[in-house]
Amino acid sequence: MSDVPIDLSEQRAANLFDLRGVIAVVTGGGTGIGLMISSTLVANGATVYIVGPKQEDLDRVAKIYNDASGKIVGEQGGKMIGIAGDVSHKEEAKRLAQEIASREPYVTVLFNNAGITGANLKLPSTNTAEAYHSAVFDQIQPDQFTNILNTNAVGPFWLTFAFLPLLEKWKNSEEPVTKRFVPQVVMTSSMNGWTKDSSTGGKSFPYLFSKSALGHATSSLAHELLPLGVRVNGIAPGLFPTEMTLPGRSSEAGITQVPPNYLSNLQFHSPGGLGTKRDMGALALCLVANWFINGETVLIDGGTLLKHPSSY
Repeated sequence: MSDVPIDLSEQRAANLFDLRGVIAVVTGGGTGIGLMISSTLVANGATVYIVGPKQEDLDRVAKIYNDASGKIVGEQGGKMIGIAGDVSHKEEAKRLAQEIASREPYVTVLFNNAGITGANLKLPSTNTAEAYHSAVFDQIQPDQFTNILNTNAVGPFWLTFAFLPLLEKWKNSEEPVTKRFVPQVVMTSSMNGWTKDSSTGGKSFPYLFSKSALGHATSSLAHELLPLGVRVNGIAPGLFPTEMTLPGRSSEAGITQVPPNYLSNLQFHSPGGLGTKRDMGALALCLVANWFINGETVLIDGGTLLKHPSSY
């Protein structure tokens, strides 16, 4: 039997994660975890549409990262484009999909990443129903609950279905690049979708509930979209330095500065410390490039849920 020549080129990281020709949409892609994802995709050649509330902020961030992309050796850097929109509304989801459809023939991957928190509580030291009623029921307003749920859980539902035609067009295209990647939706949930200890989520029950809903949506939508050949997966981050965890500490480039003693002052323990853009970017690349993961939410929490009770 003669030896069969082995070609390892397809297994090289430079080829596995060569995203030139990929079209990605990242909601909340101009800050925090969304920016960690979008900037990694751009660094590897993708065209990335970042969605956020203010066009001027998106344009500023896009220019910073496009300038950096232009300096990548070998001209393999991609491009970042900002489009303002409110991801919590059904009509906005439709408009965003139509806007991108007017610019691109298809979309490879939609990252439903945008999220907000709020209604953070200080639970009572007195273990009585009256004390809990006062600390929880009286402190959370209905509009706070609704806004967090709509942004974190309902919005991704509208966006997923609004972008389905563009994801299907990627699957059905005969362009060579479309044969290298499978169309996909990626949800940014949270370790707090599975935690049993509200301190890991800032004791924000609307936030905890919304992320639990999004975790279930990931698996159920993956099942529903099997006939279309569109995958749905999720990311469940733990503690990363973002505008959400450290408000007011982000630079013009969206990089959050961490103050001294930040970790020691937390109400919970993150054994791995703080996650980095390398950690999040590597996971995003894995999900985009992998054909065989579907219906899964990947926990990336530095071991936090090994220390705190959870259902993950």
